Amino acid sequence: MLEYGIERYLDEIEAAQRRHPKLIILPGVEVAPYYYWTGSILERTLTMHNAQRNLLVIGLTKPEDYRSLPASGNTSSYTFDWRGAVNGVPMLLAIPAVWLWRPIRRDPDRRSLRRAIACVLIVLAVALLANAWPLSQPAFSSYDDRLGYRPYQALIDDVRTKGGLVFWSMTEARDFHEYAAGPLGIVTVKTEPHLESLLQTTGYTGFGGLYQDGRTGIKPGELWDRLLQLPTSEQRPIPVLIGELAFHGFTDAGKDLHRLVTVLWVKDRTAAGVLEALQSGHSYAVGDGDQHVQLRLDEFRVVCQGGTKSASVGDRLAPGGARDLMVRLSVTAVDRGRHPVNVRVIRSGQVLAQLAGETPFHVDWPDAGVPIAERMTYRVEITGSGELLSNPIFVEPILALQASR
Repeated sequence: MLEYGIERYLDEIEAAQRRHPKLIILPGVEVAPYYYWTGSILERTLTMHNAQRNLLVIGLTKPEDYRSLPASGNTSSYTFDWRGAVNGVPMLLAIPAVWLWRPIRRDPDRRSLRRAIACVLIVLAVALLANAWPLSQPAFSSYDDRLGYRPYQALIDDVRTKGGLVFWSMTEARDFHEYAAGPLGIVTVKTEPHLESLLQTTGYTGFGGLYQDGRTGIKPGELWDRLLQLPTSEQRPIPVLIGELAFHGFTDAGKDLHRLVTVLWVKDRTAAGVLEALQSGHSYAVGDGDQHVQLRLDEFRVVCQGGTKSASVGDRLAPGGARDLMVRLSVTAVDRGRHPVNVRVIRSGQVLAQLAGETPFHVDWPDAGVPIAERMTYRVEITGSGELLSNPIFVEPILALQASR
């Protein structure tokens, strides 16, 4: 986007919004905040690490917000420090070059030699400055492999300060490429799966939990469920799940834009309403699979007190002393047809129920073993015709009954 032009990018989004007023179009970028090199040019073992350890940034609307994003390659975010001063030392070669260029009347032959040396000094200075340009420096060196997740946390903090949303992208996908670079040999560019990023950073809005690759972090009891169950005392925002599609062009087989979507329940059909729904988790992700059938989550609620109190996806339920918690679920297919579904109801990382049927699918499933004085999360995983993953419903601890005197 930097080469394309930030203003041009934002102007085109605004123009597209005017052409399609019924759509809500939000600006967003995919950012690789940091990468580092290992190996040697002489040994022909150059390797670039983490080129695809990406974050999705959504909702920033000002050009200056993008210019200052702390990311490798974003020179507008660089700062001038002692390293820049050292890199600028070759400019001092201009001083002897000017002195040598001065005319000497008594010895024309010597003047030619002096000016030849001056030219050499100027060329050397320009070459060294070009190699060191820009003189300003990124916050994190691309030759330091000990930084861990510090560069990524810096980007997350920066986006949050500016009011944007930031999601970890495809944390379990692997990327590996080798490129022939002539005398440099084979240059390797690779990114290892990095699910641990969800633990090593904080403050991000969420992560891509449904995409066309193998995933383990969203399985019952695995990392996402453990993060959802962290005590509130840790002051860690709850990560929201979204769907992702690695779309790079209309020739990508099996990656049509409609095949994997994140469905939002919005309070207001505005850009602010969409951002709020993304941030709060009033959403679910769904992909249509090989059968080209896309499921729709018409209703997913936890109800209690005879149905008088309830909460839906992304909301909280305070049951008080009620123990009659029930999961209410309704699933249909977008084409309104009859298609097989396998439903797993997951409470706090444990599979409570495995249900099978076909669309339209409706069930009221009573949770007979509700724990007391324990915060809970409920979510559903639906397969059989594509895949659907919901964000959780949060249930506050059920109050223990006090014995009456």
